[in-house]
Amino acid sequence: MSELQFLKEARLDGRVEWRVPMAEMTTLRVGGPADAVVFAASEEDVRTVARLCREHGAPLAVVGRGSNLLVRDGGLRGVVLCLGKDFARIAVRGEEIFAQAGAALGALALAARDAGLAGLEFAAGIPGSVGGAAAMNAGAYGGEIAQVLRSARVLQPDGEIVDMENADLAFGYRTSALQAPGRICLGARFVLQRGDREEISGRMADLAARRREKQPLQFPSAGSFFKRPEGYFAGRLIEEAGLKGAHVGGAQVSSLHAGFLINTGGATAGDFLTLMERVQRAVYEREGVRLEPEVRILGQDGAEEVGRE
Repeated sequence: MSELQFLKEARLDGRVEWRVPMAEMTTLRVGGPADAVVFAASEEDVRTVARLCREHGAPLAVVGRGSNLLVRDGGLRGVVLCLGKDFARIAVRGEEIFAQAGAALGALALAARDAGLAGLEFAAGIPGSVGGAAAMNAGAYGGEIAQVLRSARVLQPDGEIVDMENADLAFGYRTSALQAPGRICLGARFVLQRGDREEISGRMADLAARRREKQPLQFPSAGSFFKRPEGYFAGRLIEEAGLKGAHVGGAQVSSLHAGFLINTGGATAGDFLTLMERVQRAVYEREGVRLEPEVRILGQDGAEEVGRE
């Protein structure tokens, strides 16, 4: 990894680890090793790593808490920039909350509840980070990030840090302008409404109970594996194709909710990719609908360089 020598010489607030198994950094619990992982602790860390990778031509992938990520068994070449627990400050001011990109979405929802602020109840059970949720406009049970996010703090490809307003973020179903190449979400500001804490807690408890009843929370997964096709529900299409419980190795279509692909133990990324293709093929042959993965798929099976994030 002599080509990443620049990381050893960089002055960072966070830490660098080498040859980190991505299975340890994803909720699916699969994925080969990353050459280097930088655990950012400041905005300057993010800016420095992005600049150095650009200058040295090193691939850069940005990850949060790994809840919507599938890394292939060959791992990731270059640098993984992790915006996680060391980049997770949450601050409440009046009816606004600012959260750094690495803050857990559930922690953000709890902070809102504790401050008597309503509007983030839907997010309490989504196992992701603020940055990832903002970039993909995460949502559940009728709520989505675009409804409550006022602005995002963003590192632009040229190294400038700017605040992008909601109207400039081009939010859509599981997409936003934050997904543009070279753009990194550093945090987000949310505007909520005053509410009764007990009522907010009650709504969160109700949604949590619905999740426990309908989702396979006891197994490692990446949440809903496929995007919802227009006019359909992915889980229903998969179930109607007779694939509930289907498996490849340790990867399985959940028998509780067919929209979830779960790790029943010992699965590889290859197992998930093969199962994904099997599901896509079966649904297309039966309904003529192409299912697209909602999870980000990074890395490769061999040792060739990954594309830039």
